[in-house]
Amino acid sequence: MKTLVGNIASIRTGIFARPSSEGELVYLQSKHFDEFGQLHSTLHPDLAAEGISEKHLLTDGDVLFAAKGTKNFATVFENHNEPSVASTSFFVISLVGKKVLPQYLAWVLNDHSTQTLLKSLAIGTSIPSISKQVLENLEITVPNIDIQRAILEITKLRNKEKSLKNEIEVLREKQIQQQIINAIKY
Repeated sequence: MKTLVGNIASIRTGIFARPSSEGELVYLQSKHFDEFGQLHSTLHPDLAAEGISEKHLLTDGDVLFAAKGTKNFATVFENHNEPSVASTSFFVISLVGKKVLPQYLAWVLNDHSTQTLLKSLAIGTSIPSISKQVLENLEITVPNIDIQRAILEITKLRNKEKSLKNEIEVLREKQIQQQIINAIKY
């Protein structure tokens, strides 16, 4: 089944705030993630809760989409007991109903063809930005939950395979270098 993202989710922007060294909330910014949407920073509460509406707090399963700049990615927020809010770099996508897994939506948004389409619809020259309307009107294919889970599992296994191949290549390179060094010594 094909549907628009706006039909399966509500989309809101993150908030503009100035983080400090201490606070009660984690203020998620795109700098905390790599280009694949993987968290690469240790997070700590760095934003005062005063003046922050509860509607801006992220909930487990919200999809964060980095819509500004050239590093566009989607990632699923997993609540690690730290109340968190997203910066204005992100759209917060909250799925409505149980027909779409948040991880599947993130996978679709990170797919190369989706990324190419979204980048072609971005506005702005110095800092390209994908609008909320573009995201809401993005048509995606939504298979049943079992197929979504299978796609995610295949993707996870494929990424693991790539990682293992890379590790093997690094070890092979070390082995060859050691053999060369040993050959030189004798």
